[in-house]
Amino acid sequence: MNKPEPTRDAAPFYSLYSTPIGAGGVVASAAGLVEVFLPFDRQGEEETLNHLKKLYPEAQCGNELTERAADLLQRYFAGERVDFPLALDMSRFTPFQRRVYEAVCDIPYGCVRTYARVAAELGCKGAARGVGTAMALNPLPIIVPCHRVVGASGAMTGYSAAGGVASKVMLLKMEGLSFDKKGRVIMLD
Repeated sequence: MNKPEPTRDAAPFYSLYSTPIGAGGVVASAAGLVEVFLPFDRQGEEETLNHLKKLYPEAQCGNELTERAADLLQRYFAGERVDFPLALDMSRFTPFQRRVYEAVCDIPYGCVRTYARVAAELGCKGAARGVGTAMALNPLPIIVPCHRVVGASGAMTGYSAAGGVASKVMLLKMEGLSFDKKGRVIMLD
């Protein structure tokens, strides 16, 4: 059976943004943001657009949501403290992932939570690994700030975006967090 062609209204939208470390992009459906591409691989706009178009060949150039998201991400990477009050398309996520992403969106700029604390806040004590799995699958980094979730001791346990843990450390330092001699974030609350 052939897959039906999407209608023009169903095609996603994209916008690009520039940062001092490379270009990034955002993709949105009619329901909200679908994916964020971070600039950590130091690609220019052309390479970022080519990558984005391979994954979303039917994507159309920007709409209001993608332009707003791209502007906020550009400002964030310029060092400005910004919030991301943007619509998210959560249709591809499990109910648990939705709950985790909503909880992580509540972590303020310059703060961190442990995987265990996020699980406990969800009423799922003992589900720290589940939270970690949701973070690893997060297609909306920065918007859903998974970089703000760390190991129990403040250790950097992973980051699925380009650059891995080094990118996570850079983002947390950019937000004003400090690290001890062992590379663990110093948690203040």
